[in-house]
Amino acid sequence: MENTDVIMVNEFCASHQLQISFVHSLEDHGLIDLVFVNQTVCITANDLPKLEKMTRLHQDLAINAEGIDAINHLLDHIDDLRHEITDLRNRLSFYEEKDIKAEE
Repeated sequence: MENTDVIMVNEFCASHQLQISFVHSLEDHGLIDLVFVNQTVCITANDLPKLEKMTRLHQDLAINAEGIDAINHLLDHIDDLRHEITDLRNRLSFYEEKDIKAEE
């Protein structure tokens, strides 16, 4: 991984006025992945939007890492349900079209 693909955690925390321990607690809960580059703790650019969203939840709503973990789990579940609903609607539409053609 190149250095351009990562952001140093201490710089992120300084720019967002955030404690580094919060970022580590997010990693402990499996919400983000931290990597080491030249013995420096970094976050991948891919995880940056997720970390920024979690930082806003923490700072704006005073939600701790455990709460963010629960929110993330619920949002993932909602997303799964949306996909399931879309799949079921597509399947239902297929059978409705089949019935219409059979009636003709």
